[in-house]
Amino acid sequence: MKKLLLLLSLPMLSFGQNAGVTMSPKAAKIHEKALTIDTHADVPINMMKPGFDIAVEHDYEKDRSQIDFPRMIKGGMDGMFFAVYLGQGKRSEEANAEARKKALAIFDKIHESVKLNPGVAGIATTSKDAYRLQKEGKRAVFIGMENGWPIGKDLSSIEQYYDLGLRYVTLSHSSNNDICDSSTDGDGPEHNGLSAFGEEVVKEMNRLGMMVDISHVSDSTFYDVIKLTKAPVIASHSSCRALCDVPRNMTDDMIRTLAKNGGVIQINFVPGFVKKPSQPHEMSLKALRLKIRQTDLSDEDKKALRDEMKAINEKYKSDMPTLKEAVDHIEHVIKLTSVDHVGIGMDLDGGGEVIGLHDVSQIGGITEELVQRGYSAKDIAKIWGGNIMRVLDEVEKAAGTM
Repeated sequence: MKKLLLLLSLPMLSFGQNAGVTMSPKAAKIHEKALTIDTHADVPINMMKPGFDIAVEHDYEKDRSQIDFPRMIKGGMDGMFFAVYLGQGKRSEEANAEARKKALAIFDKIHESVKLNPGVAGIATTSKDAYRLQKEGKRAVFIGMENGWPIGKDLSSIEQYYDLGLRYVTLSHSSNNDICDSSTDGDGPEHNGLSAFGEEVVKEMNRLGMMVDISHVSDSTFYDVIKLTKAPVIASHSSCRALCDVPRNMTDDMIRTLAKNGGVIQINFVPGFVKKPSQPHEMSLKALRLKIRQTDLSDEDKKALRDEMKAINEKYKSDMPTLKEAVDHIEHVIKLTSVDHVGIGMDLDGGGEVIGLHDVSQIGGITEELVQRGYSAKDIAKIWGGNIMRVLDEVEKAAGTM
């Protein structure tokens, strides 16, 4: 605790230097002042593993973890949406009940981590919370849900999750579910967009003031959501298909449509969504990604997977995108729309990593790159947190009119 409080008192410029990021005085000043928010952090995957302590600084080179409170402080990351993630499983009544049980356990773990570190972090559900915690020198822990599977077919569960602090739901993951079609289901579309139940889910989220997240969903699902929603929607961790042609990314038309809706796309730093990998590289990584997301791995399993990942990355290192290429996606959205409709959702601990940014301690590099490209402090503040906080406010406001 004392170590964390000491870190809080250090100037921001030294954070960048300690993290191996060289920041100009101008960039460091902008970074320190801006509310920095990342909308998709998969650290709960690690938090659910025995022995992982988010209050202890971890070494990326040793265990590949990318987020903990000390490194958030080092990097000047003011807040993150911790993801309640469950990969899609069976859709039986029993399986849905088990998904709900597992999701509630993740909620409990997130709340517990904050309760154990009251001088360092706080649960946030509103923009006011985020700005207040920033002033107090604490990290804002928002909660998002990646994959609506734990909703099952029970609309009342959405309000239960909302009461636990949930402020967005990514409607699907890599497979179709009872809510909608996924962009990557190998069997193709099931509902041709939102299901009838999915329409009720969107309406209920609008009513509660919860952001609808269209990352992972199919193109037809996206357009169905846009037609139905009464509030702005978000893509919590997606990038631009024009720069990296994969189904998980958004087309230019989708991005323009999202902007007209008042929403925001939060750029994903997963290498294969920033820069399309070669086919052999993608095949090598596909099975490995699924293994890494398991929560019951032994120490031996973890070491084997780390070694395998290092070997793959070394073999295909020419495929690895750079931080500059990730920022190209931010700039692409700005040129298509404006600086008001883009943000950052790096997917750290879920595969997000580019050359120049391996963990949360190095996020100052993003600010430095934006400064180098001529963006103002006002623009950078919007990209880092202002835009997503605006959407959160507007979603809350819309709920009050229903």
